[in-house]
Amino acid sequence: MLKAGIVGLPNVGKSTLFNALVANAKAEAANFPFCTIEPNVGTVTVPDERLDTLARIGSSAQIVPTRVEFVDIAGLVKGASKGEGLGNQFLANIRTCDAIVQVVRCFDDPDIHHVEATVDPLRDIEIINLELALSDLAQVDRRLERSRKGARSGDPDAKLELATLEKVREILDLGKPARLAALSAEEKGAIAFLQLLTLKPTIYAANVSEDDLATGNEWVAQVRQLAAAENAEVVVVSAQVESELVDLPDSDRQDFLNSLGVNEGGLKTLIRATYHLLGLRTYFTVGPKEARAWTITAGMSAPQAAGVIHSDFERAFIRAKTIAFDDLVAAGSMHTAREKGLLRSEGKEYIVQEGDVMEFLTSA
Repeated sequence: MLKAGIVGLPNVGKSTLFNALVANAKAEAANFPFCTIEPNVGTVTVPDERLDTLARIGSSAQIVPTRVEFVDIAGLVKGASKGEGLGNQFLANIRTCDAIVQVVRCFDDPDIHHVEATVDPLRDIEIINLELALSDLAQVDRRLERSRKGARSGDPDAKLELATLEKVREILDLGKPARLAALSAEEKGAIAFLQLLTLKPTIYAANVSEDDLATGNEWVAQVRQLAAAENAEVVVVSAQVESELVDLPDSDRQDFLNSLGVNEGGLKTLIRATYHLLGLRTYFTVGPKEARAWTITAGMSAPQAAGVIHSDFERAFIRAKTIAFDDLVAAGSMHTAREKGLLRSEGKEYIVQEGDVMEFLTSA
């Protein structure tokens, strides 16, 4: 399951956004720092209208979407990496996340206290990124001596690790995120076990007022400019709007969003950005029992995609019956698609495409 950690300064709207995204979450959203003491974890289904269509075509008894896990971390402050505020205990909670969602306050409200007294998203981002970088720097320094010993003994893996750590340390020492280091896939793999916070893909969630949701504001423009320099993503969300959506019946939600000049809520926007940032794709299986979505990484082969269902499927893979979602919808049924020659037989070298509908044939 995809796992995203939600971080930010106190009182930027993290827990409010979390509560809204995970409707049954119990995180307390209050107007004072550190109201989130333990990390709150909740899962949400990934909205995908294609599943409804597939379920109708396949007369499926149930729909099984993919899911995303959100982890709401207590607000960080200056010195968190050294134990200030609630300190380092929370940084450990996001090391296992696949991506980081940094909520940035881009709204002004005199009734909601800002821990730094004024609204300044670039300053806030700098504070959070510095604390994450300092935490990573301490971890890199602890590992360096061991890597040097291995490199001196001639171990090629240790040499690669050492060179990578030194490159990363140079960036971290400037208070910058490790993702700004020009690392190859091999270098990233060499230090992946460290789970560096600032090496994780990052999405800046610019939290705006209801009035700025459709158009953004000057603060959002500043965040976009910074994110572009970091190869990060930006989504504009309104925790206020999301919390109001929770209380509306489904039939009224779209009308409410349309009245604000937007087509979708923050959940879809955030998940889409996360998928894009992580290079994720979705394929489907469909039958009388269920229509189901599966998440894979772009570039996965058919056997690897089968392995997402069960590792035995990858080992015993023979071939995959495959059809593009749009082709299946146009045909109207799997039977018609087969008659028209739209259902293909793909082997081990086939790279699964977004929206493929697949059935795997195995030797087991």
